[in-house]
Amino acid sequence: MSTPVKKALTLLDGAEEKIKKARLLIGLDGFVDSIIRIVDKRHSGESFDPIHTIDAFSKRVAKAAGRSANLETVVERQKLGGNGPIMASALVAYGAKVRYIGNLGHPKIHPVFAEFAKKCDAISVAEPSYTDALEFDDGKLMLTKPSALLDLTWKNLKQKVGGDKLLKYFQEADFIALNNWTQIPFMSEIWVEIQKDIAPKLTGEKRTIFFDLSDPEKRTPEDVKAGMELISGFERHFHAILGLNESEARQIAEVLGIARAGKGAGLAELAAQIRERLKISVVVIHPREYAVAADPDGETLVDGPFCAKPLISTGAGDHFNAGFLLGRILGGDLDAALQIGVATSGFYVRTAKSPALADLRKFLKEL
Repeated sequence: MSTPVKKALTLLDGAEEKIKKARLLIGLDGFVDSIIRIVDKRHSGESFDPIHTIDAFSKRVAKAAGRSANLETVVERQKLGGNGPIMASALVAYGAKVRYIGNLGHPKIHPVFAEFAKKCDAISVAEPSYTDALEFDDGKLMLTKPSALLDLTWKNLKQKVGGDKLLKYFQEADFIALNNWTQIPFMSEIWVEIQKDIAPKLTGEKRTIFFDLSDPEKRTPEDVKAGMELISGFERHFHAILGLNESEARQIAEVLGIARAGKGAGLAELAAQIRERLKISVVVIHPREYAVAADPDGETLVDGPFCAKPLISTGAGDHFNAGFLLGRILGGDLDAALQIGVATSGFYVRTAKSPALADLRKFLKEL
């Protein structure tokens, strides 16, 4: 049994009571996700072979150039989506007390979020957005319809939640996550207002705040650089954690002028360089096969339980983030938090379910 696995299992001893005491505030997006497979060959009304890889799909699309093509899609399931709701629902599955603010449906919560809303303190401020998630064995393509995210503004948050309540919710939280900067057009404005109106009024110990960008490739380099400066600004009042997948990490590195890094230890060093450049507490990077992180004490790498043919991959990164945050909530070091992160994600992609703490222990022991 590897040292990170041992650390993770030790950390999970008595975790039920610790997780119940933690108070989490998470937001801000909300999507209705349709998980879709694309038909390669259909054998009958109930039986078909899917297109298994993104490369094979791209070749099928390329063949249609100058002509046309009919691509059949099959919706395997519809589920709650968005970086915030998926991360929050994974934390709820551990037994955490979560307050969620986002666009889950307004004035009534959309049915896809109904069960989630029963298990946490859900505050919805707008209608949800929608995503068609094209699933392949080697990745996914997210086709989003994010127009409802235009309603996620500081003005709307103050109107629907209340300025005093927003301050109260931040004050009461131990751990905060503000996810999906890329797709929320006014997220930077919201971050500015939090730093100006909320953060200076908070009392007590510094809280941990987690950020997930959600693939900033469509944002300009100037936008991304400004977003990184805002994340740096949170460190004054919080312990800031930036979570990235490999593609996001390389995009951020390019914007910050950091030299290209290799895999493995090279990616761990990249996490350290990004952390140092932003002057924040932790940077985490999670490729599919492993995960790395850096804090002021150094950087580390933990191998993941890689799954070549996942049952689902949409939401895997959000489950990793939930697991990593659980490790920090329980007081774990980077090794233990990364191990809980990759185990949470590994369980999810194999089962399409968020693990309870008992599931997590069993999965770790099997590793």
